[in-house]
Amino acid sequence: MEERIQIFKPWFGPEEHEALRAPLETGWLGTGPHVQQFEQQFAEYIGVRHAIALNSCTAALHLAMLVSGVEGGEVLTTPMTFVSSNHAILHAGGRPVFCDIEADTLNIDATQLERLVTPSTRAILAVHYGGHPCDLDPILALGRRRGIPVIEDAAQACGGRYGNRRLGSLGKIGCFSFESKKNLSTGDGGMLTTDDDDIAERIRRLRWMGISRGTWERFHGAQPARNWEYEVDEAGFKYAMNDIAASLGLVQLGKLETGNQHRRRIVERYCRAFSQTPDVEPLAHKNYGQSACYSMVVKVDARDALCDHLEACGVESGVHFYPNHLYPAYKPYRVSLPVAEEVWQRILTLPLYPHLTQAQQDKVIEGVLSFAGQLTAVGAS
Repeated sequence: MEERIQIFKPWFGPEEHEALRAPLETGWLGTGPHVQQFEQQFAEYIGVRHAIALNSCTAALHLAMLVSGVEGGEVLTTPMTFVSSNHAILHAGGRPVFCDIEADTLNIDATQLERLVTPSTRAILAVHYGGHPCDLDPILALGRRRGIPVIEDAAQACGGRYGNRRLGSLGKIGCFSFESKKNLSTGDGGMLTTDDDDIAERIRRLRWMGISRGTWERFHGAQPARNWEYEVDEAGFKYAMNDIAASLGLVQLGKLETGNQHRRRIVERYCRAFSQTPDVEPLAHKNYGQSACYSMVVKVDARDALCDHLEACGVESGVHFYPNHLYPAYKPYRVSLPVAEEVWQRILTLPLYPHLTQAQQDKVIEGVLSFAGQLTAVGAS
């Protein structure tokens, strides 16, 4: 039976298998030297002073909201994201204020943000949809002008750029996901990046129950014999990354650029293949940045029918995402967002990962084009 082509697929090889050997052999599986090394190398790669490794991007977003003081205030945000982005606002005691999106990128519409700012606005959450950067210049300018921190949700954008800077280095805080399908995967995990020393110090405490000294530091620092001595000034969380995940992260970071180059070439091939088919419209790629190409999303009027057609061809597809403001949990914050409410019904995510073979790409392209041909034939009849 022919293998079904997945939408997403992690890119692991012998290097990752070998990398797991060290923490398993030493027996130090918690937060330790591999986490420290991963944090240092990731901070250098992104171009920031601090990178704090966590067990998920959800944890990074939650902590970002907490240290930004959103409790009792409002956060300007997008509906077109995985729910964890906006759940983090609720978990931190804030209120999401939804802004409509750009129809061509599905990113937050920066031109609509200023009218949503109130004295209660505590942060702006800029989610880089599918790895493509938001239009950050006006967002950052608004933040500076009104004294509002910008938090970058770069969960899907590891390795992307805005101008000549890495995504996750432009806002006050950047949040990354290393979940199983992401461009850089540790199975599950996340990272918070910042140039703010005070924020970094507090995040490091909050990620490990509010404890002032991490376990590795206490057992391998200057006074290992007094390893029970630490302070707890505020209640924290069990959000720290472990050395198993970090050992994978170090390998994945080393191959991230290569993987993203493969992704971009596949996206370019898709776009060329669909360029003469008016019924299939890939999302736009703006020249102010470089996408990490996490996902390949097209817009089609008969979205559900195309999904069924691809399934019959042995090709997975999916929808990312259902607008968050339409979920029952967000009913108290629901507003009319015409673009998001229309465009989500037309979007479909196609398979994309670095090791998607030429033959698999052909199969996806042929499936989409054969469906478009059927639409054209029906329209002409």
